[in-house]
Amino acid sequence: MTGDKIRLYLEHPLGEGQTLPLSQPQAHYLFGVMRLGPGDGLRVFNGRDGEWRAVVVEAGKRGGLLKADKQTAPQRDPPDLWLLFAPIKKARTDFIVEKATEMGAARIVPVQTDFTNSERIRQDRLQAHALEAAEQCGGTFVPEVATLTRLDRLLADWPEDRHLMFCDEALVGAAPTLPGDLGGVPWAVLIGPEGGFSEAERTRLRTHPLAHAISLGPRILRADTAAVAALTFWQLRCGDWG
Repeated sequence: MTGDKIRLYLEHPLGEGQTLPLSQPQAHYLFGVMRLGPGDGLRVFNGRDGEWRAVVVEAGKRGGLLKADKQTAPQRDPPDLWLLFAPIKKARTDFIVEKATEMGAARIVPVQTDFTNSERIRQDRLQAHALEAAEQCGGTFVPEVATLTRLDRLLADWPEDRHLMFCDEALVGAAPTLPGDLGGVPWAVLIGPEGGFSEAERTRLRTHPLAHAISLGPRILRADTAAVAALTFWQLRCGDWG
């Protein structure tokens, strides 16, 4: 069978004629699950060298070998955009990470706020979700999923050139707006917890010199819906969708 619709993330450098060894889980997926064999093709990427067509050279139960054939897409990096969000229930947190990857976030940062319900995350599992989302959506970049960080500590050490769009439920009903021409500069989008921001957090955000409070329309959105809506708005206003 042909596997040209299969996409696989590899950590190896990619170039014409490059041999690519496979781990046991990768070999099991390609040869045990997808039933590829020697001579079959698939697409591979490593987050740096674009997408390449590769051909199966050796297929085994515990490993295998691919050979890069030709580049099928250039490297496409997303805008310099971070998504900051307060973790929620497991499946909905997974959803946020997957959609943030698909929508072009360059870094995903779970944050602990005053009203965050979850006090821990599985960073490795969320990173795997980001990788799988990149494989499925045709992307050539895999965003980093950072460790859970307290919001106040993150703001205390905030980069002096990165603008911050935070979605403030207190502005519900207003039209979402951002001032001036702020495309092409570093940005972050912040989604609050299900209980909203505390008054202390809202005050700190509103007085931050690089923060911009916006509304997400006439209804208060669930956190996972808000993440998609905010990223969509930012991409249309400042990102690479234009």
